[in-house]
Amino acid sequence: MKKSAYEQAGVSIDRGNQAVARIKSMVQRMGVQEIGKFGGFFPLQGNLKNPVLVSSADGVGSKLKIAFLTGVHHTVGRDLVNHCVNDILVYGARPLFFLDYLASGKVIPETVGKVVSGVLDGCLDNEMILLGGETAEMPGFYQEGEYDIAGFIVGIVGKEKVVDGKNIRKGDLLIGLPSNGLHTNGYSLARHIIFDKLKLKVGSRVSVLAAPVGEELLRVHRSYLKPVNALLASRLLKGMAHITGGGLLENIPRILPEATAVVLEKTWPVPPLFSFLIQAGNVSEQERYRVFNMGIGMVLVIESRHLSQAEAILHEMGEAFYLIGQVTDNKGKERVRIK
Repeated sequence: MKKSAYEQAGVSIDRGNQAVARIKSMVQRMGVQEIGKFGGFFPLQGNLKNPVLVSSADGVGSKLKIAFLTGVHHTVGRDLVNHCVNDILVYGARPLFFLDYLASGKVIPETVGKVVSGVLDGCLDNEMILLGGETAEMPGFYQEGEYDIAGFIVGIVGKEKVVDGKNIRKGDLLIGLPSNGLHTNGYSLARHIIFDKLKLKVGSRVSVLAAPVGEELLRVHRSYLKPVNALLASRLLKGMAHITGGGLLENIPRILPEATAVVLEKTWPVPPLFSFLIQAGNVSEQERYRVFNMGIGMVLVIESRHLSQAEAILHEMGEAFYLIGQVTDNKGKERVRIK
């Protein structure tokens, strides 16, 4: 059959329809029937006083390059969802719904299906709806076999329950929840060290790592929804920082009142992947704490008198945690000092 002019230009409407059909069959598991229309509807329910909608948008960044090299595409969707969940979670918001955007030079329905399957799994894990999205085919924008993915999340919180850090004071304590690995930040530096400098392959094994390099780099960005919700229910949290781009040094100050700073104590075990990258790449202390999460994916701020209660809640959930620092006065130097 002769190709249409659009197909000759590199865009296949049929491939796009096949991809959408795969997505429709998956999201029906959630009871969503309207995928493929111009928009999605979400009924607001509940009895929150003065409800506030909280939204965020993000991507997976150059972690996608590892998915392309390994041919493993189902984890990046979960990365995307969990990252966005954590971004609104720091305000105390409960996730409501999610939308995704996937663009490629050529739509491959099987690959799109794997990516969106990961997005769907992430939504189910975080108890929210995958409401819709967009799959775009743009010849010439992406190399063959590559794509980009982004997500948009909306959550809700009562206005009086918003966690904004404004009541953080000197003497408050910082609790760190461990990361699964790099999460979704620092991959440009990690790829440079591993693939350009050391000339390793995704299947290469390094003695200090438990799995091949590619598998280590693809470990899923974890969601902190369950432990944080447990602490929110007890009204223990004064502030939260999701440790993403900018690391511990730049994300913690985002929640601090101007009069405060923090001192971090290196009390947590740094995962082997970070130690390997730091040594192999000769990464300075300042840079490692700005580029990588260094094993801490979420920082929680509580009053010192609530420490034992917070510890009891986290212990009961089986959640690992570390007391990593204290709030101090801002003396006009570093907002985050590492001892």
